[in-house]
Amino acid sequence: MRLVILADTHVPKRARDLPAPLWSAVESADVVLHAGDWVDGALLDALEARSRRLVGVYGNNDGPELRARLPEVARAELDGLRVAVVHETGPKTRREERCAARFPDCDLLVFGHSHIPWDSVAPGGLRLLNPGSPTDRRSQPYATYLTARVAAGRLDAVELHRLPPRRG
Repeated sequence: MRLVILADTHVPKRARDLPAPLWSAVESADVVLHAGDWVDGALLDALEARSRRLVGVYGNNDGPELRARLPEVARAELDGLRVAVVHETGPKTRREERCAARFPDCDLLVFGHSHIPWDSVAPGGLRLLNPGSPTDRRSQPYATYLTARVAAGRLDAVELHRLPPRRG
């Protein structure tokens, strides 16, 4: 099972659309995980239309329309892997310990908010992934998203993808 993991898309405020390489990845993925800050329902509609399966949550920049359509926390089982998706996890200090306590029944936690890629493992084995942002790199050198594979309850081939700079 192939995953695309993204967050903090901020379309159309930070970009008019997602970058073409990300759309290609979405269309070939089995599951797309989005950790919030969509900003507009049109992107949710587009991702629902172009994804085989979409698991998403709302973020702090998402208004009433998106909050009515998306949960604050989403959970899914993907080929035996227990996944949670949430937008915010709080400060990076002691993040692993807080998240392990909050999501004791999960193998993978996908989160966003910071626009900073993150990959760590909490005590007890919870994997934490933040894909950064494909449209608003903030202080990062590149806009980013993640891909990964799931098989028989195991996550592997996690890859951070750097996107080319936007033009114009």
